[in-house]
Amino acid sequence: MTNIKFGTDGWRAIIAKEFTVDNVKRVAEGTAKWLKKQGGDKVVIGYDCRFGGKMFSEVTARVLGAYGIKSFLARGFISTPMVSLGVVKVGADIGVVITASHNPPAYNGYKLKSKLGGPMIPSQIAEVEEEMPDVCTLELPALEDLEQQGLIEYKDFEQIYLDHVAASFDLDAIRNSGLRFAYDAMFGAGQGAMKKLFPEAFLVHCEVNPSFKGQAPEPIGRNLKVISQIIRDSPDISLGIANDGDADRIGMFDSNGNFVDSHHILLLLLLYQCKYKGQTGKVVVTFSVTNKMRRMAEMFGLDIEVTKIGFKYIAEIMANEDVIVGGEESGGLAVKGHIPERDGIWIGLMILEFMAKTGKTMEALIQEVYELVGSFSYDRDDLHLKEEEKLAIIEKCKVDPYSAFGDFAVQSVETIDGFKFILENGQWLLIRPSGTEPVLRVYAEAATANEARAILNAAHATVLN
Repeated sequence: MTNIKFGTDGWRAIIAKEFTVDNVKRVAEGTAKWLKKQGGDKVVIGYDCRFGGKMFSEVTARVLGAYGIKSFLARGFISTPMVSLGVVKVGADIGVVITASHNPPAYNGYKLKSKLGGPMIPSQIAEVEEEMPDVCTLELPALEDLEQQGLIEYKDFEQIYLDHVAASFDLDAIRNSGLRFAYDAMFGAGQGAMKKLFPEAFLVHCEVNPSFKGQAPEPIGRNLKVISQIIRDSPDISLGIANDGDADRIGMFDSNGNFVDSHHILLLLLLYQCKYKGQTGKVVVTFSVTNKMRRMAEMFGLDIEVTKIGFKYIAEIMANEDVIVGGEESGGLAVKGHIPERDGIWIGLMILEFMAKTGKTMEALIQEVYELVGSFSYDRDDLHLKEEEKLAIIEKCKVDPYSAFGDFAVQSVETIDGFKFILENGQWLLIRPSGTEPVLRVYAEAATANEARAILNAAHATVLN
């Protein structure tokens, strides 16, 4: 029997190894049993462009139907935020997304969304896990029978999302601004919406390919060399936007094809919301986000809270407090005025609108950020180590923390989630095992890209020695 555990963002496993129809049925039955105990009876189900998504979503609907729970299904792939928004729009109790987000193509996964339109909180996830049977022995009803009984209804959740976008953004300002941008869907679920919103955009990897051409659909610089080069070769393109496999994460590029990471995007969002739109609220970021967010929040007189890594911790706060901007290093960002959910398309539209309304380039807006909080650079390495090597490094961090990494002396250590070693001059290094992949993540921030890389190189030499 496979031991199924949800990580920082759902359950993920290799297709046909652990991620099988039988195991999805177990998770779906746990979901059904938990939902019945809460008195719920309506679920939105969606899937992205990964292999088997339609099959796994239909199996989930059939299990839920066996418990008398109604499923609202999309007929084709949709993004995770479309499921989350759909939950709110149709008044469902929860959402289920068949996706492994940014993981390599061999993976698929199962995410749970709350009735508020964001990730289900950790305590509820634990309750669902407790309800999962060792084996699902249900006789599953046919989809056609469930549809006749009113327990399956098909909805166009992509159009519901597009209608919400049209009501929330000044699309005319964006379209009439003269901005031309490139969009890389990474073969993921954002492609349909962006084609409809901006058919004139330079579209990259906007077709369905469940193999993702062997590339994990994670929108980080090293995975996006094609769109970067396109921008470098095209003087008329002023911006690049990329989304991950289920389009809840974002990566961006300036007009020179330089990658703009989540830290800079978060600062741009906070600048736009506060200085230009006059909004207020709390700032919530995860442990691996730049400390410059704290500095900007303080400049605008805003409270800031730092959470463990995982957007579910941000979403839980957004559900109960007035949060103006929330986000994590990995590209999952959220803003006031939308559901408490990270949304790569929505954030891309925010930056597009910011540029259109101000007439400023991405470079000019980033320079405005630097004038407020100072310039900085960030980098991250994912170390694929043997399990015993990874555990040994984490144990060392716990019992005998490193006092230096090469020439970089450690001033103090923070342990909200992983081990953040504070270095001199505001520099830092974070060591943390991934909650969704078999890797050790090592993050660094410094004044320049060369300094950040030097810190990472020194960390490698120290921890792998």
